[in-house]
Amino acid sequence: MKTMISDQVKRGNERAPHRSLFFATGMKRADMNKPFIGICNSYESFVPGHCHLNKVGEIVKKAVIDAGGVPMEFNTIAVCDGIAMAHPGMKFSLPSRELIADSVETVARAHCFDALICIPNCDKIVPGMLLGALRVNIPTIFASGGPMAPGHHPKTGKDTDLNSVFEAVGAENVGKITKRELEQVEETSCPGCGSCSGMFTANSMNCLYEALGIALPGNGTILATDPRRVELWKAAAKRAVEMAKKGGPLPKDLVTARSLDNALTLDMAMGGSTNTVLHTLAIAREAGVDYSLERMNELSARTPYICKLAPSGHYHVSDLDRAGGIMAILKRLKGLRVKRLKSSRGGKNAEGLLVDTPTVSGKSLFKQIATAKIKDDDVIRTLDNPYSKDGGLAVLWGNLAERGAVVKKGGVAPSMMCFTGKAICFNSQEEACAGILGGKVKPGHVVVIRYEGPKGGPGMQEMLAPTSYIIGAGLGESVALITDGRFSGATHGACVGHVSPEAAEGGLIGLLKNGDEITIDIPNRSISAKLSKAEIAKRHKALKPWTPRIRGGWLERYATFVGNASTGASLKGGAAR
Repeated sequence: MKTMISDQVKRGNERAPHRSLFFATGMKRADMNKPFIGICNSYESFVPGHCHLNKVGEIVKKAVIDAGGVPMEFNTIAVCDGIAMAHPGMKFSLPSRELIADSVETVARAHCFDALICIPNCDKIVPGMLLGALRVNIPTIFASGGPMAPGHHPKTGKDTDLNSVFEAVGAENVGKITKRELEQVEETSCPGCGSCSGMFTANSMNCLYEALGIALPGNGTILATDPRRVELWKAAAKRAVEMAKKGGPLPKDLVTARSLDNALTLDMAMGGSTNTVLHTLAIAREAGVDYSLERMNELSARTPYICKLAPSGHYHVSDLDRAGGIMAILKRLKGLRVKRLKSSRGGKNAEGLLVDTPTVSGKSLFKQIATAKIKDDDVIRTLDNPYSKDGGLAVLWGNLAERGAVVKKGGVAPSMMCFTGKAICFNSQEEACAGILGGKVKPGHVVVIRYEGPKGGPGMQEMLAPTSYIIGAGLGESVALITDGRFSGATHGACVGHVSPEAAEGGLIGLLKNGDEITIDIPNRSISAKLSKAEIAKRHKALKPWTPRIRGGWLERYATFVGNASTGASLKGGAAR
């Protein structure tokens, strides 16, 4: 009989006590000859993206049994970024990624699973589970809970989503809509279970996992309530048992520099969340892949932006699914020949935009793409009619971002691609929200929100509230925002995040004063403050050491060990090269 990882807890007389404990849970002696399949669920009754995952777990467990495996379900935590938004709870969101990774690693190692099925849905849960799976490196497949359907505006009938509600808050604050109109938007924009309906961070990551090869086609786009999603969950369970019996493929076989290129090329083509940059850097580090921000910029420069979903456009993930899904976007991109990446090895001057890689399905990526159909040329534009010739995300550099900063350029108005304005500085998100709603922010300002990085926040909380207030107040094409924090995937506008080094480690963003001139030049990938080296040195000398905001508890430990955004906010530290 072939050796299984789970034999460590179930084979031989010395494991009789272990088997006795398994029998107490309802297992039978015959189960000791089957592979143990860990099912990592993230069910929580109060988080929309996860409130249905208890039922998903039951479907997956039955499918594992039917395929000849033994299901062993356990849970991780799930922070809802929307509910945690704009109050101190958001400081715990990004750090929860590390807790989830540790939990997956701990339970899988302690109980000797032969394979893993991960059932995430929302933002930090998706990358957190993969970080843990890469550590244990046993056969793993992802099967997300699926996206939410969009809501519909009660007056116009247009599709709405969570971002619509945040922007309605800003509109009501300046008298553009009534309180009752705000209530109508909030009552109709999130119609049921699933990850929020735009190409926000959760859906971006779930889509990227298809290109990365760690999830089956449809993982990112089939709605949570669609019957096809049930078939996807069953197929993932069956495949997990097959992989357990074969011993692979393993996560580190799938997450490589080549598959990361494919995933990030997809990201550039559909203008996903800026958080994908943060999470992909962390995933690459965990997989042992040397991956850089410069490489991401190279990918963006050669990838056409062909699919614009909310918040940057009016289409939602359900529209992308109708148009053929992620495999259809990849099919559109597959035949494109482009200039070889500077960081690629080899002598050819040109190469395919995508490369063929193995996937968790057992088929190569190109074989999966071959069966895809492109059903709507407006949702997935043709290569001769892109929104732009380069990708929807960009990394900026300059004296304000010596280690990089990130912008969702696909969500920036053409008039804001190059912008020079005067700094108005806030030392927290809360200060900024009060300032924007209080009318302090005027056309021509660059809102600076600092001390919100991984270390300074701590926790690098998302900035959906202030960016939405700016848009809602009608300032989206006259005000820019920069921060060492990060943005929600629902953010759009001239918003530059992940500024590194962050203020808490002495970055220039922490030295800025009200009235300093800041220039953001997205086409040329630059961001800078008009300050002489002498003035910067003078301000550095006068800068007082950063005093941590939080003492005790998990956040103090997190702030002690976390790196800045250029590391993917990895607890391993160091700077991305």
